[in-house]
Amino acid sequence: MGIEKLAEEAAGAFAADKAVDKLDPNAGILEKGAAMVAGFEGGGMLGDFLKNKLSGGEAPQPEAADTPAD
Repeated sequence: MGIEKLAEEAAGAFAADKAVDKLDPNAGILEKGAAMVAGFEGGGMLGDFLKNKLSGGEAPQPEAADTPAD
């Protein structure tokens, strides 16, 4: 994990925290924490996606579940 990846993830968490503050100024610590975790994960995924697209590669496809759908 490089410093760039960490910066992308931290920026995602920070943006998510600010978005929660704008949407709900009275949000609790759990709501803010959940938003920051989601922003952290999303920031990393977005950074990977953009790097892959800029390098000319295809975006990785999400894996299907192992269980068959009934």
